[in-house]
Amino acid sequence: MASFPPTRHSVIQRIRTSDPSVRRDAFDDLVNGYWKPVYKYLRINWHLADEDAQDLTQSLFFEAFQKAWLERYEPERARFRTFIRLCADRLVMNAKQSAARAKRGGGAQMIPLDFTEAERELQGRHLSTPPDAEEFFHREFIRALFDRAVAAVRAEFESTGRSVHVRLFDRHDLSPSDGVSYAQLAEEFGLTTTQVTNYLAQVRRRFRERALEALHSLCGSDEEYRREARELFGVDAE
Repeated sequence: MASFPPTRHSVIQRIRTSDPSVRRDAFDDLVNGYWKPVYKYLRINWHLADEDAQDLTQSLFFEAFQKAWLERYEPERARFRTFIRLCADRLVMNAKQSAARAKRGGGAQMIPLDFTEAERELQGRHLSTPPDAEEFFHREFIRALFDRAVAAVRAEFESTGRSVHVRLFDRHDLSPSDGVSYAQLAEEFGLTTTQVTNYLAQVRRRFRERALEALHSLCGSDEEYRREARELFGVDAE
């Protein structure tokens, strides 16, 4: 049985609580985990202009928090990410029916989101055929999840004087050159092959822990989290 770090409850459990600080924390997780998949999905699958996709992305999360529609989510009917995607679909259709673009949460304070980065990532993709909606949203959700875990690991290791671990992770796992080996990295970084092996094992383990923590915080139920953990990492979460 794999060992798992302590994790927060699912996003739905925390959003349904009466504690406003817990609800705000859950909402922050929701935005951080889903805004890029939502934005890219609106751009690609609904063929929206970037400004329209930005407006609707902002409106989606504003309404999720202000109108409490997330509390109506039913785990037995669909995965939480599918529920979010369908909410995005509904928002687009409503906007089209009213012949007016959603107005950035009705004038509410905007959520600080780096749409420029998201657009740059999107332009780097070369999609020859229209993607399947569910598959595309799932892929972008995983991409955002892994980016979040990598950023957390990078910050943690660099703050504790272990930047070499992250540099090895970059060179071997994240952006490997053809045929890169542990022996080559050992020579490049002035380490032994055993050190390279141990350092990579440490950062990979922490990456998985961080990714699982983030995954649990973004699922609609504990059962969904266990299912997602099996599919992504091939492990059984307790």
